[in-house]
Amino acid sequence: MRSASAWKRPNEKSGRARGVSRRRGNGKMATSMEKLKKCPGFCLRFRGVSGAFLENVSASLVLVLVLALVERGCGNNNAYEPEEFLKREYSLTKPYQGLGSSSSSHWELSGNAMITPEHVRLTPDLQSRQGAVWSRIPCYIRDWELQVHFRIHGQGKKNLNGDGLAIWLTKERMQAGPVFGNRNLFTGLGIFVDTYPNEDKHHERVFPYISAMVGNGSLAYDHDQDGRNVDLGGCTASVRNVDYDTFLLVRYMRNTLMIMMDIEGKQEWKECLEVPGVHMPQGYYFGASSVTGDLSDNHDLISFKLFELTVERSPEELENEEEVLMPSVDYRDVPVDVVDEGMSTLTLFFLFVFSVVGLVLLIVVALIIYQRWKDRSRKRFY
Repeated sequence: MRSASAWKRPNEKSGRARGVSRRRGNGKMATSMEKLKKCPGFCLRFRGVSGAFLENVSASLVLVLVLALVERGCGNNNAYEPEEFLKREYSLTKPYQGLGSSSSSHWELSGNAMITPEHVRLTPDLQSRQGAVWSRIPCYIRDWELQVHFRIHGQGKKNLNGDGLAIWLTKERMQAGPVFGNRNLFTGLGIFVDTYPNEDKHHERVFPYISAMVGNGSLAYDHDQDGRNVDLGGCTASVRNVDYDTFLLVRYMRNTLMIMMDIEGKQEWKECLEVPGVHMPQGYYFGASSVTGDLSDNHDLISFKLFELTVERSPEELENEEEVLMPSVDYRDVPVDVVDEGMSTLTLFFLFVFSVVGLVLLIVVALIIYQRWKDRSRKRFY
């Protein structure tokens, strides 16, 4: 497979091959052959030219064969050039036949998400909407590459639109929440295409902004800070209201997370983020979600293609591999920040009851102590 940085989407063109002349024929062909028979010199010259032509063709074929063998040998020596295979059970493409509410479908919708012939609309350009699409099948692929074709567009002006969409690979699924339509305190990987700056609009980040986060179930995404406290980095990506297709590539190979994008209509991948030492368990679910608040946009998912990467590993690597039970990132001190969601009504009720009981007990103990002190005082006068 060619490197992602040099990857280009091929343009299919149809037409007649060059160098192929049309067949021409007439009644004079027999006469021409009789004339050639009478010209032995011409025939000898013709045979000489034909022989040289055949020799050149043979040499060219041998050269092509040698180059092909050399390229194949080089490719086998490079374990970082994996083969890729489309995994249809984890992919979502038109006409979205694997998407539905039946138990036999591979994908299902939630919230305000809806299917159209051209895309899966996670949220419409309306306020206070939430939608998601989730795979029903847990993923047990070790090395993979995900290519997402999406579109974000709406009537709002710049910085008057929101909020963006997210791509997920998490232990939990189909749980709505405040993080781009998904729950907070998730366990797994989140890729965010954030279109609205919630924090200081004069900060160094320019929105829309693509970022990534690895959660362990206790790490909270702070929406008011645009996730700056927990993200692994990112890049600016002008993906809203553009006239060309926008794509996102997420590659997880050899415990390295790489994010690339094709958002300029040039059919080329540009690197956004690369993080080594990312450890992800298997058996998690792929998904995509979006949310709107006071500001809104159309968030459309056009295709979701997962490729399995075949990566050669040495016997030492296979021997030293350990089963990953919890998502983590090497050499990164991630703070555990649990979101305070407030106390429920039941908690407040029990707190009130215990407070009243404690106060009554305190009064009773005080009365007993006072009564004993009073009795001792009376004995002094007798």
